Amino acid sequence: MKKVLVAVMALTLSMSVLTSCREAADKAKEASEEASETFEKAGEDLKEATNDAVDAVKKAGDEAMEMGEQAVDSIKKAGEEAMDKAEEMGEDAKEITKKAMDSLKM
Repeated sequence: MKKVLVAVMALTLSMSVLTSCREAADKAKEASEEASETFEKAGEDLKEATNDAVDAVKKAGDEAMEMGEQAVDSIKKAGEEAMDKAEEMGEDAKEITKKAMDSLKM
């Protein structure tokens, strides 16, 4: 009878350990699935953030290019105005020189 009682106790203990191992395996599987979902979500978030950063850099580049073009246009316009002013000053200097020469001839 003692042997039967010991065998039943050993069997009960084995069943308890087996059940505990199954629960642990199920919990580990569940944790693994949750971790996988978390990593997948993090990957999607990272991809979205990367795309946003690329868009921001592209926009900044476009704005910088536009500002550069505006600066070139401004410099060109200022150069043209300076050339026009220099031409006017040259014409004025010619007239003044001509008048000075004419007044000396008299």
